Amino acid sequence: MAAVFAFSTLLSTAAGGFLALRHRDQLHLILGFTAGVLLGLVALDLLPEVFRLNDGSTLLGLPVVMLTFVLGFLALHVLERSMAMHHAHEDEYGEHRHVPELGIASAFALSAHSFMDGVGIGLAFQVGTGLGVAVAIAVIAHDFADGLNTVTLMLRHGNSDRRARLMLALDAVAPVLGAASTLFFHVPAHVLALYLAFFAGFLLYLATGDILPEAHSRHPSVLTLGTTLAGVGFIATIVAVS
Repeated sequence: MAAVFAFSTLLSTAAGGFLALRHRDQLHLILGFTAGVLLGLVALDLLPEVFRLNDGSTLLGLPVVMLTFVLGFLALHVLERSMAMHHAHEDEYGEHRHVPELGIASAFALSAHSFMDGVGIGLAFQVGTGLGVAVAIAVIAHDFADGLNTVTLMLRHGNSDRRARLMLALDAVAPVLGAASTLFFHVPAHVLALYLAFFAGFLLYLATGDILPEAHSRHPSVLTLGTTLAGVGFIATIVAVS
């Protein structure tokens, strides 16, 4: 049963990616929707799950999971800035850049998240079929957005169609591998909380520091804002019914 749902995530991811490839002429609208999806995913899904799994660990009186969240945000900021400095003069940093390596790094991060989605499916089915089906439905919907995000991030940073398709294939197969891996190991809840917190910070930077500025740079339209709100609403609906 878990294998069937895991394979469904592959199809869902591929569908999202091919939608982005076919409609690149409206990429600003897709970027707006993608930013909304990421914001919704962080605020309505990932962070609540982090708080649920958190074991209350602190460092110097500060919650470890939130420190990890900030670390995820700053890690991508530092990565993007360092890459930009290798591709442009410092006083050009505020301009929009196309850095293929950053697109690839972001796509790999999304694939890692998709792998953990698959792990979630496998572990949920170990608990019970009902829980496994509920988690799988949520993951299938999320992975459609992951496929969309993978392709748009690759194209946004100047990668070729071929590279975008290769990273989409990796993202599509990742949850299947993740579900299969649960036959061999168990992820402690507090470790999963730290992973999710770091990834949430990573996604928050992508949405606010990268994707939204690009979406509005050449098409500052109300329609783009509308797609962002639609992205948030999409995730809110999924979380509410799952």
